[in-house]
Amino acid sequence: MRGLLRSVWNEPRPPDPPRRVWRDWALVGVLLPVAVLEGALRTDLPWRAVAMAVTIGLIPTLLWRRTRPLLVVTIVFSATTLAPLLTGGVRVETNTMAFLLIVVYALFRWGSGREAVLGLATMVVAVGISALWYDLVPGDAFAAFAVMSSGVGLAVALRYRARARMREFDQVKLLEREQLARDLHDTVAHHVSAMAIRAQAGLATSASHPDAATDALRVIEAEASRTLAEMRAMVRVLRRSEPAELAPGRQIADLAQLAGRAEAGLSVDVRILGDLDDVPPSVGAAIYRIAQESVTNARRHARHASRIEVSVAADDASVRLRVSDDGDNSSNRPISSAGYGLMGMIERAGLLGGTCEAGPNPGRGWTVTAELPRAGASR
Repeated sequence: MRGLLRSVWNEPRPPDPPRRVWRDWALVGVLLPVAVLEGALRTDLPWRAVAMAVTIGLIPTLLWRRTRPLLVVTIVFSATTLAPLLTGGVRVETNTMAFLLIVVYALFRWGSGREAVLGLATMVVAVGISALWYDLVPGDAFAAFAVMSSGVGLAVALRYRARARMREFDQVKLLEREQLARDLHDTVAHHVSAMAIRAQAGLATSASHPDAATDALRVIEAEASRTLAEMRAMVRVLRRSEPAELAPGRQIADLAQLAGRAEAGLSVDVRILGDLDDVPPSVGAAIYRIAQESVTNARRHARHASRIEVSVAADDASVRLRVSDDGDNSSNRPISSAGYGLMGMIERAGLLGGTCEAGPNPGRGWTVTAELPRAGASR
């Protein structure tokens, strides 16, 4: 039990809570005139001036409910508890004060563990004072606790659902990094093998053909530079301590295997433009993996599609990939906030210093674009 309490107390805030956005200003902008209208039209509102002043004064605190949840809860519940001192013990109640439920929800959704505990204690004390010193009957106190409990339960459920989804995204990123690490391992192994062969040839011919030995040293120098670049890229990759798979890595030339006519008559056309001979294997493998995942997603989700186009173009600075289909945009297609496949593509492109985006076309279809530096992220 002590360990559970300690874990709750030490619970950190969820990462990257949303700052004030237009929806927050819109919420405040709606509640303020609603409060004014209630004060003007409601005939049974006691101590109208005090009630309106408290309500209108507390509404702007909603702007800080995510970034300062404990402070907002303390201000709101302290104000509503102390306001009856100005009204002779009559509680200040307006229908607009229902926004208190939003404040309670924000505390348990975006606050840390200790903030949630302290905020809960503040709310319990506030309701307890109202029950003991003011005209709050036990039935109303129970109803208040029930309403607060509903807000707390919803916030906790969404908080831990978001955490579970974040863990799944982290797992996708980790798997993609491991795959990239394996591809880089294959690349480095290839360069080292080439250096070893050249070194042996240089030693064998150094006595009779000094020029051949010099040429071998030049090749070894070039291969060593490439290997160093790939090793620097590998250092950027976070992976678990598992043995690397030594299967040959895919390259841009392997995209031709995606072409053809698949199930339900869906055809895949592949076009490769530009000089791609000296593209680093890590970049080539990333282009292939992103294209492969994009084609797989199109086959799964492109409703009423008949064609998938895959094009790769390269210049001196970058390699660009575009995968598009002519499916129906009204179908439910995964975007960056959802599909795990796209999350892996974005992660792989980012590790190499590139970008990857996906979205619907203006007319029909869906397009995935990726652009990677031709030299990779190592330079």
